[in-house]
Amino acid sequence: MARRRRSSEANIWPGFVDGLSTLLLVLMFVLSIFVVAQFYLGSKLNVVKDELATKDSELARLTARINELAEQLGLAQAEKDKLAASILALETTIADKDAQLSAATAALAAAQSAVAASAEELQAEKALTEDQKSQIATLNAQLAALRRQLQSLQEALEAAEAKDKEQNAQIENLSQRLNAALARKVQELQEVRSRFFEALRTALAGRTDVRVVGDRFVLGSDVLFGSCSAAVSETGKIELDKIAVVLLDIKDDIPADVEWVLRVEGHADAVPLGAACSQRFSSNLDLSAKRAVSVAEYLRSRNVPAKRLMATGLGSEWPIAAGYSAAALAQNRRIEFKLDAR
Repeated sequence: MARRRRSSEANIWPGFVDGLSTLLLVLMFVLSIFVVAQFYLGSKLNVVKDELATKDSELARLTARINELAEQLGLAQAEKDKLAASILALETTIADKDAQLSAATAALAAAQSAVAASAEELQAEKALTEDQKSQIATLNAQLAALRRQLQSLQEALEAAEAKDKEQNAQIENLSQRLNAALARKVQELQEVRSRFFEALRTALAGRTDVRVVGDRFVLGSDVLFGSCSAAVSETGKIELDKIAVVLLDIKDDIPADVEWVLRVEGHADAVPLGAACSQRFSSNLDLSAKRAVSVAEYLRSRNVPAKRLMATGLGSEWPIAAGYSAAALAQNRRIEFKLDAR
């Protein structure tokens, strides 16, 4: 047993030594590889550092170049703008010159046309033949004859003017004679009117509501009509009968060639119509007109010729008394008679 154990211990040691040697060799190999790798990587790192330094230097150079190119580009842009402004100015100048050239061309064309027309006229004058000259002479002779005829017409016109002056003098004389005759007729009518008014004043004497105003005979409406009525009252008929008698008495004294009429004018006051009266008449003008027509119709019924009567309504537009007192309103409600030429 002891021998076997000693033999066993003697066999383990060489193996241990071999294993230790192998391990040592492996460590040395790994260490060698590490050293070699460290050396290789260090070389590579230096190369990379050199390359990076080179790249930085190149980058700085390119940056400087870029800055330089940017500056050159700015200068080029400014130069471009300046050139564009110069081009625009040149284009404007060229346009002005083109316009001036066009105007000059048109003027030249007009001048050439005028020259051509003058040349054609000159050529036409040169081309006149003897026959054309004879025609011109004939036309001149005809023109002279026309001038002689014009002179004759002028003399005839002067004679006609002289005759016209003589006729105008005759017409003036006739006009004066006619005016004188008309004045006589007017005077005669005025005399008849005076007699008519005098006769009416005598026939209607004693009435305070009957009077003469200027060339008119005024009769109050209250004498002829009832309140808000256009029918002639019985009292009014008596007064109108007197007027008809006077008018029939003097109508034969009026010259037959004098066209006369008796104007019958109806007037109203300025007081608006009441409710009941408004149902019969539309306004004071309507009331005055219908009253004037009623008077004219009654006179016609008393044999006064209808063609000698003219009825008109004037409403309240022509008062003869101012104010709104009862007396003033009564004066403005009236019928006026005027003997007048037609």
